[in-house]
Amino acid sequence: MRLEGKVAVITGAARGFGAGIAEVFAREGARLALIDIDGDGVERLAKQRSDNAIAFAADVTKAEDWSRAVRACVERFGRLDIVANNAGTSHRNQPLLDVSEEEFERVFAVNVKSIYLSAQAAVPVMRKQGSGVFINIGSTAALRPRPGLAWYNGSKGAVHLISRSMAVELAPDKIRVCVIAPVAGDTPLLATFMGEDTPQRRAAFLATVPLGRFSTPADVANAALFLASDDAGFLTGNVVEVDGGRCV
Repeated sequence: MRLEGKVAVITGAARGFGAGIAEVFAREGARLALIDIDGDGVERLAKQRSDNAIAFAADVTKAEDWSRAVRACVERFGRLDIVANNAGTSHRNQPLLDVSEEEFERVFAVNVKSIYLSAQAAVPVMRKQGSGVFINIGSTAALRPRPGLAWYNGSKGAVHLISRSMAVELAPDKIRVCVIAPVAGDTPLLATFMGEDTPQRRAAFLATVPLGRFSTPADVANAALFLASDDAGFLTGNVVEVDGGRCV
């Protein structure tokens, strides 16, 4: 098993890409600290993993929630090897001037501030261990931005650049930082990205993906597994596009 003996924190773990990452990491031997604002959902997922997972109803935009989760993770499992920053949100697809200030602030808090807070909580633990991996979920929106998602696109661009900056600064501590940039998946956020979920809009979007389908939780989870494993030990600062050719 490729993650035997490793401990991972996964955010946004109750559904979608986060649940997919949790499933694959557990299958490969990792012990898990699962975080989601949906406490009931993440608790159900943790219970499926018996003694190898703990759950936290937490807001990734709150420093105290991060501190509590990381502290409990280390107390329970003795270490922290991987942080998968998967939690994310978007404003509805619409003209950039129509997005409210409240929506803008929420997008940047969930997508960007959460990475800052994860570093504040987890880097000291990883430095003490002498190793660690951050896997931050970016987006093809940061590489080929689409109209109507200006502020979301910008938040994911920040994820990519912050991650690469972290990679350079944390390399002497043997802490790796990589990004996964998925094309849109058939998740609860899909309708938000498209403005409305109709067969016509799905067809128009899929026409831009050479392999002709949306990404799946398994696609993202398998990429995360590789990046988290020792097989990727010489990779840091990389942005891995899981996009069916969308960014070609």
